[in-house]
Amino acid sequence: MPDASAKHPPARGRLSGSGPIAVIDIGSNSVRLVVYEREARAPTILFNEKILAGLGRGLATTGELMQEPVQAALAALYRFRCLCEHIGVRAVHVLATAAARDASNGAAFVAEVERVTGVPVRILNGAEEAYYSALGIVSGFWKPQGIVGDLGGGSLELVTIGPRGVGQGETYPLGGLRLQEASGGKIARAQKIVEDALATAKWPTRMARHTFYAVGGTWRSLARLHLFEAGYPLHVMHNYEIPAEEAIEFCRMVAQRDVESLDFIESVSRQRRALLPFGAVVMERVLRLMKADKVVMSATGVREGLLYELLPPAVRKQDPLLEAARELAMLRARSPEHAEELVSWTDRLYPVIGIEETEEERRLRHASCLLSDIGWRAHPDYRGEQSLNIISNAAFVGIDHPGRAFLSMAVFYRHAGLNDDALSPRLRELTPTRLKERARILGAALRVASLVSASMPGVLLDTEFLRTEDELMLKLPAKLAYMDGERLRKRVSQFAKLIGAKGNVLPLP
Repeated sequence: MPDASAKHPPARGRLSGSGPIAVIDIGSNSVRLVVYEREARAPTILFNEKILAGLGRGLATTGELMQEPVQAALAALYRFRCLCEHIGVRAVHVLATAAARDASNGAAFVAEVERVTGVPVRILNGAEEAYYSALGIVSGFWKPQGIVGDLGGGSLELVTIGPRGVGQGETYPLGGLRLQEASGGKIARAQKIVEDALATAKWPTRMARHTFYAVGGTWRSLARLHLFEAGYPLHVMHNYEIPAEEAIEFCRMVAQRDVESLDFIESVSRQRRALLPFGAVVMERVLRLMKADKVVMSATGVREGLLYELLPPAVRKQDPLLEAARELAMLRARSPEHAEELVSWTDRLYPVIGIEETEEERRLRHASCLLSDIGWRAHPDYRGEQSLNIISNAAFVGIDHPGRAFLSMAVFYRHAGLNDDALSPRLRELTPTRLKERARILGAALRVASLVSASMPGVLLDTEFLRTEDELMLKLPAKLAYMDGERLRKRVSQFAKLIGAKGNVLPLP
């Protein structure tokens, strides 16, 4: 493909590297192109487009791909090739799943796909599809443990995941389109088909694995309905959690009701709606059989799993949240180097003020430091609000929603002060009391650091806090004595008050 980057150099808002890189995913229901900025631990989507071609429609009864969806898919693929050439994509990976592998004319279709795209097609068998779905969860979550379920149009893949890696995957002919056709559109019949198909599934018994990670467009649409019905404050689907009992009841309701009568059904595309009841039937049965504790929605799946496998081992071990925060600091902060200094400075500070952290709390603090200055270009009165909006809605992975709220609040406090009046009460509801208090403490500490350093590198690590029984003192070395002042002392006092101490500044002679 021609390298468009030679004609159009990357913008300053882009990161250079081994990209752009594209994945075309040919499924039983949708055909999708996703172009990623580059290979990275937390890849950023540059372009994303899908069509619901319905390749698997009729497959359960005829055994063949029908001509109309085949032509729709090929037309989309030709457009996707042109887009990749225009964008300057350096590598394209084409994957095909259940419809292409199961149809009697699947080989002919794949040959035509290769002609149109100019790229070899990799047809994933059921075990491979399950494996890459699980790798997608590894890519999008931090140390996940549970069962991954990927519901496509033609099949359902189930695979365990945990500290020892990805388990053996299983595939079932329970995709939304296939189930709809095999049951003749009858929910009672669909329930019996699902029950019979999953009767032989091997479910793990360890409680640590009773988290169910749900992958696939139909299940995301189902969760989107639940999110709107619950009045949930964050419209971020990745890592959206639903208690299993609540999800089971919701699935039962969706399966039994007329889809068009469901509340907030307009939030789901019309092409997706007909499959919602069948996706609900599958999810309900899976949750019951595995005795799940909760459902966690995933925006990452097979495509991201493939990209994850391509990464060097050292990059795979990186924390996706921290890498994404570093990238955002690189693109938006006054000084990415200063953001890294904040990480080291607070590492030294927390033992002094007596705050013990879990591993998760520590990584959230580090991410907050890296993100603390991304809103600096906004008007000073709105830096806190803009930072909160960016962080709460960012395409981060490797973080749950309470953690996302913590990051938003800590950086909000850093810019807007410690007043909660401008904070959304619903956002605060997402955060446990312990994290709320720690967000305030971290925000107050970052406010001190901003006055000492002017958010620029080179001086912050020369300062340190000292703690006595009732006093917290910021020690300034002689070369920084000029930094002392009324405003700095006020912020040190505010910070100290949060940990039950009096604040003071100690400039050394």
